[in-house]
Amino acid sequence: MKCRHCGTEIADKALICFRCGAATTDPVYSAPAAARRGSRGSLTATVLALVLLVLLALYMGRLSTGEMPRIVTWVAVAIAVVVVGLRAYARRR
Repeated sequence: MKCRHCGTEIADKALICFRCGAATTDPVYSAPAAARRGSRGSLTATVLALVLLVLLALYMGRLSTGEMPRIVTWVAVAIAVVVVGLRAYARRR
């Protein structure tokens, strides 16, 4: 049998051409459709959550007269950073 791609003589039971690597038959299975990556809605929800956390941090910072509200501000900022980090990690996958 001859290779459909390069014309090299190959064995009748060969699955691929030893010279060019082309398949000797048509594929039996088709590749699954690519899964749709995140939607615009999830991006909007993430941005909205970040904006709300930043506003909360600013509000709590303005009200602070002691140490406790300042800690709450830093916790809110830390949560915002974690949300951004998780979002970036999810996009890379």
